[in-house]
Amino acid sequence: MQSSVDLSNDRLAPAPRRASVSRKNAGRALVAFASLGLLLVILLQGLHATGSIAAGFSDWRPIMIAYVLWAIAFGVGQIIIRGERGQRALFLLPAVFFTVAVVIFPTIFGLYIASLDWNLSSIDGPRFSGFDNLRGMLSDTYYWNALGNMIFYTVAVLGEYAIAFGLALLLSADVRGRRFFRVVFLLPMMLSPVAVSWMIGKSLLEYRFGPAATLARYLGWENPAFFASPWMARFSIQAMDAWVSIPFIMIILLAGLQAMPKEVQEAAKVDGANGWQSFWHVTFPIMLPVSITVLIIRIIFKLKLADIVINVTAGGPGGATDTVSSFIYRVYRDRSNVGYGTALAMAYLLLIIVLLTLLLRLAKRWTQRVM
Repeated sequence: MQSSVDLSNDRLAPAPRRASVSRKNAGRALVAFASLGLLLVILLQGLHATGSIAAGFSDWRPIMIAYVLWAIAFGVGQIIIRGERGQRALFLLPAVFFTVAVVIFPTIFGLYIASLDWNLSSIDGPRFSGFDNLRGMLSDTYYWNALGNMIFYTVAVLGEYAIAFGLALLLSADVRGRRFFRVVFLLPMMLSPVAVSWMIGKSLLEYRFGPAATLARYLGWENPAFFASPWMARFSIQAMDAWVSIPFIMIILLAGLQAMPKEVQEAAKVDGANGWQSFWHVTFPIMLPVSITVLIIRIIFKLKLADIVINVTAGGPGGATDTVSSFIYRVYRDRSNVGYGTALAMAYLLLIIVLLTLLLRLAKRWTQRVM
């Protein structure tokens, strides 16, 4: 009886396979049909937006609807094709679709806007201009000046790191009142950069009646204008940004110092190492992964520096303090040039990606050598 049941099961086995193959084909057809529909809608709207064809939609809302329908069809197709594994994949697909919707699609849409001659003050509306914005960027001296300023601001992160490391070492030592000083040093980080701009840039450093200007005159500086000369203005902007940002670097380094094993430092003292030798050969190498992490994060924030510059100097004098972000903001605000401003932003995004990729690779190699 058992053998006959086994034989009957063997004879019936191919039927589920044939059904599974047809089900997979139906799922693939559903995904392919939905993908083709989404591509056709995007192509139709793209050709309409560039003026190639008259047919199209008045806005990009149908693209969003088509994308949502495609995402639903893709999820159903995965269940049909992969069965239980497809159901498990549904837990990952929302994150993937969200990333596509808020990162990839806006980037592609930004590239499209960057190819337009779109000035909000013009009654003609957006017109396709190809690479005209890119050619304009290459000859824009103000944009290249802002990039040069960003080199100065980015290199200044190393100075912020050195000051923050020194403060972290002091606050990690067994000194009286260190809890109070930790709270005091963290206060600047709690302030908004806009508030810092007005509190320091517009009040404390005001050249006529500001306390810093009054003290400078008392010490012999006849015309204490902190934002009159280009280099003085850059250092003033950098000082304000550093005052806000150093506590962030300090608190990360302080956490790393407190997590260090005490036995290693005690062993260095037993071997006769002085304070500098213990720091350079023990503390610094152990803290290197934490240091690289906080430096990369700080550089990312530095590359977005704009609010202090916009509120204090508006990029002046003569663009001496402009960052790329503040310059792009002024292109949008003053020139109302959406297409050109977006082209500048997309080019800057590409530079940031390349820079951070190189920094991460160099940091990895340096860490491997030191460790």
